[in-house]
Amino acid sequence: MYTLFYFPRNASFAPHMLLAHLGVPYQLELVDRKSAAQKSDAYLALNPTGRIPTLVDDQTVLFESAAICLYLSEKHPESHLIPSLGTTERATFHQWLFYLTASLQPELMMYFYPERHTESDGDSQAIKRAQEERLTEMFALLDKTLANSAFLCGNTLTACDYFLFMLAHWGSGLSAPPLSFPNLRRFLARWPINLQ
Repeated sequence: MYTLFYFPRNASFAPHMLLAHLGVPYQLELVDRKSAAQKSDAYLALNPTGRIPTLVDDQTVLFESAAICLYLSEKHPESHLIPSLGTTERATFHQWLFYLTASLQPELMMYFYPERHTESDGDSQAIKRAQEERLTEMFALLDKTLANSAFLCGNTLTACDYFLFMLAHWGSGLSAPPLSFPNLRRFLARWPINLQ
């Protein structure tokens, strides 16, 4: 049985939705960010980064949301959440998974935590404004990509789409939120998994 160490709507959101999609046995272990439980000795023994999520599968312990999504998709090929090896679709899958985790997610984190990127209190708002522009451009690119397909990698749902859904949810408070883009709005409206 899988154990996902999570916090609601955190970076554990995409792996949580994937586990629900797969219909496999799993249990959730709440890591209370409000009390900094992710920095506890017990949690750091599992995940030395002190971040959420962590997935435990027998002797395998993984952290990093995208790595967990990739692991689950490869472990359950019957789910078709990752295209077949050697295909153009597989290359496109990797492109978007890396873009989401290495480009869009860090930009969102800088927007939410601008104070971590400056030593001057007055710079935080300037960073936030600059991030709004960058994020609008990035969501516009994703919107354009979805113009002629239901999902990021064509017309088949993949793990990339779960990751995009998570990041789009995070961006809901932007001045130009993902729902303000027509193709992203269509993508989000058809979402198959609703977690409480």
